[in-house]
Amino acid sequence: MMSLIAPHLPLLDLIFIGTGYALSQAIVFRAGTFSVATSGFGALGAYCTAILVVKHGFNPVVAVTLGTLLGLTAGLILAAPLARLRGVYQAIASMAFVEILVALILYSEELTGGPLGLHNIPRLASTWVLFLCMAGTMLLLIIFGQGGIGRAFDAMRQDPAVAASLGVNPTKYHVLSFALSGAIGGLFGSLDALRNFSVTAEQFGFSILIGTLSAVVLGGRRTVFGPMVGTAILVLLPEIFRPLADYRQAVYGLLLLVVMAFMPFGVYDSLKMRLHNRKLARAGMLNAKAAS
Repeated sequence: MMSLIAPHLPLLDLIFIGTGYALSQAIVFRAGTFSVATSGFGALGAYCTAILVVKHGFNPVVAVTLGTLLGLTAGLILAAPLARLRGVYQAIASMAFVEILVALILYSEELTGGPLGLHNIPRLASTWVLFLCMAGTMLLLIIFGQGGIGRAFDAMRQDPAVAASLGVNPTKYHVLSFALSGAIGGLFGSLDALRNFSVTAEQFGFSILIGTLSAVVLGGRRTVFGPMVGTAILVLLPEIFRPLADYRQAVYGLLLLVVMAFMPFGVYDSLKMRLHNRKLARAGMLNAKAAS
């Protein structure tokens, strides 16, 4: 059994790490904020962990914890200016945060290794560790989502003014969403560093930003499982369409167009809503028959 699974472990690693990044992105979307700062949070976690483990010999658990806390702190700091902006301006400001951070990494050669990055990082994040961290994060977000925090996020996404009139403090939950996003991004950035043997600034540039957004759009942002489904699609598609490697980007673009046109809430979320509506329709028909 293990001999059959072993060749596919790298794909599972990518799915688990990518799901973590997508969850970090989805949490701010659910709160009605258009931020794309997840790659920046991941870079902070990855470099913090790599520097502490490689250069200072820290225990990996302590390094990952500090990387997570650094991402959380960055989320709290970034929440203040972004709370004053709306829509596309939030996206531009958060993208500027990522670009500034990448530039600082490139020019801080003594600390970060500059364009060459940091290497010889021990591979301590196994597939099981990544899975447990992903599952634990999903469970935490499910608990939050089913309580008052989730309802407040949904109200803010639909109409911040109405949410405020219902007693929801927009600033409080705005900051909370960024804190959660930063912590999750920092955590999975730290794990990414302990999986890859090395970290470079290129890993956290425009490509991961687009990949994370695509995963959330494909899977759905209203449920915890949506980002996981979107990530799995993006990771597995290159393997499925390996004979069409030259047309991979075209396939990605076509897939996004199809999903946005026919499944505007994402693959998982749209299918879940359709099944729920069918159950309601069947229940209504049964009640009508019983009444007659």
